[in-house]
Amino acid sequence: MKYRTLGGSLDVSALGLGCMPMAGVGTNMYGEANENESIATIHRAIDLGVTFFDTAEVYGPYSNEKLLGRAIRGRRGDLVIATKFGFRIEDGRMTGVDSSPANIRRACEGSLRRLGIDVIDLYYQHRVDPAVPIEETVGAMAELVKEGKVRHLGLSEAAAATIRRAHAVHPIAALQSEYSLWERDVEAEILPACRELGIGFVPYSPLGRGFLTGQIRSRSDLPEGDYRLRDPRYDEGNFEKNLEIVDVVRRVAERHGISGAQVALAWLLARGPDVVPIPGSKRRETLEDSMAAADVALSAEDMAELDAAAPVAGPRYQDAAMAMVRL
Repeated sequence: MKYRTLGGSLDVSALGLGCMPMAGVGTNMYGEANENESIATIHRAIDLGVTFFDTAEVYGPYSNEKLLGRAIRGRRGDLVIATKFGFRIEDGRMTGVDSSPANIRRACEGSLRRLGIDVIDLYYQHRVDPAVPIEETVGAMAELVKEGKVRHLGLSEAAAATIRRAHAVHPIAALQSEYSLWERDVEAEILPACRELGIGFVPYSPLGRGFLTGQIRSRSDLPEGDYRLRDPRYDEGNFEKNLEIVDVVRRVAERHGISGAQVALAWLLARGPDVVPIPGSKRRETLEDSMAAADVALSAEDMAELDAAAPVAGPRYQDAAMAMVRL
């Protein structure tokens, strides 16, 4: 495994592990997950040199943090554990955003307890709360740093102006946002703002929620209840159009004798040394395939072909979720 630095001082593996598929929001969003296999996957990641693990309070809710906590017990070492706050959770379900100082403190204490750790290495605001000034939110997060409960601060899905305002209150180590071959909107303003400020960039869903791997060729390949059946990019019409991108990835993969997942991740790694993707996995087999991308070097020809791939068809979320990003 290779290693990179976020925000000037947070050293992490070049690829992290997104734990969300092991227990998503409310259900297993990407089909059923086996707890024993999920824990074995985390252990295998550590054995491969992965140090960066991503979870969130709302995944489950709570169950994802608990699972990660069980998996790293006795193996904490130099691992970088990232989690997120920012939602109001009532009766076991998410009911809205809440980045009030009181909720931040409640969430932090709960995450520490569920993860079984003394300090959160990277603490993200999961979604910007339009009712709470970002300066107030980051000020409350900074208090947790002073108290030794959090080491580094992060944001997720924030607009460039919000990132600048937040960073003026306390250094932001990383921004987590969706970024992949089929979601490149961050390249216009957000990624440049992060680079201007020295903030690392953590792409989630770097494999297009599995689409870019080439393993999903029709909607019928997804199990009933799978979250992706509600993703507009997977809708009929959009799905077929977006297979054009997968075909480009496949051609590049065949030239190198590697998987489509490795191509998609290598493309992101080549965007800059400040980019640290966190592909999600719940099985050792897919984990091992993804992590091998750290050693893949794409040629200039490969990069040009991938960059020229057809633009994605369809927005990345339905309307309600889209309204919660880029604030």
